[in-house]
Amino acid sequence: MCGIVGLFLKDKSLEPRLGAMLTDMLVTMTDRGPDSAGIAIYGDGNAALSKLTVQSDQADADFATLAADLGAAIGAEVDLRRADSHAVLSLPADKAEHARAALAELRPGLRVMSDGANVEIYKAVGLPKDVAARFNLAAMSGTHGIGHTRMATESAVTTQGAHPFSTGSDQCLVHNGSLSNHNNWRRKLRREGVRIESQNDTEVGAAYLTWKMQNGASLGEALEGTLEDLDGFFTFVVGTKNGFGVVRDPIACKPAVMAETDQYVAFGSEYRALVNLPGIEAARVWEPEPATVYFWSH
Repeated sequence: MCGIVGLFLKDKSLEPRLGAMLTDMLVTMTDRGPDSAGIAIYGDGNAALSKLTVQSDQADADFATLAADLGAAIGAEVDLRRADSHAVLSLPADKAEHARAALAELRPGLRVMSDGANVEIYKAVGLPKDVAARFNLAAMSGTHGIGHTRMATESAVTTQGAHPFSTGSDQCLVHNGSLSNHNNWRRKLRREGVRIESQNDTEVGAAYLTWKMQNGASLGEALEGTLEDLDGFFTFVVGTKNGFGVVRDPIACKPAVMAETDQYVAFGSEYRALVNLPGIEAARVWEPEPATVYFWSH
């Protein structure tokens, strides 16, 4: 049992409040998963720049000279913005892959949480309220975001095992459920060159969507593919640079509710995650249908 939330803003006036609204939604879901928590925030990006969000268990030592060290390694200016155990590295977009390789040499203990022009991912072991406070998530602005609070069943309680998972640029996924054929897909996707770094079944779901979209599928088409190719029980909420998508498996035993107004589209594992959203009393509220793809884009 885990808790999922998502918020896709239509009304730009709400963008400064995205982090605060998502944090409130996620904290409400605490009893669905007290082991770890995380949020992906999408903001306005610069196509010329890429952001690598990295995490370290030894942040003081690893981050102290990281911008200078990485800049020297890739031959470009690097800006570092720290948030507790995470840091956001901004660098030229054409240096992103070079930077990832250089980080593995310079700071072997660092983990890359996400990369892309728009997304930043923050996650850690602990209760949602504590994770949110560590990263000051409530102060973050953006266009859309997704969050997850985890009750571990498939892998260890670690930062690496927390959601969201990102396996492609500006892409991420949160998941409630369990995939039964993830080992077969992990092997196949690694052969296809998709980056998978954990034994978590959710990361395989994220990697599957990355692979489909790398091969020309839209987000909607990639989500439709999960219904044919992935076995198990799942509710997926997905973020991309411009989009937000939801799909449930054909049995749909994992709870889900959605709400839409002229200002936003919201998702929660339970309705109580949505009750503090502005205008919720006038929203169209529904349970997403089994084996049905929903997606919105800016």
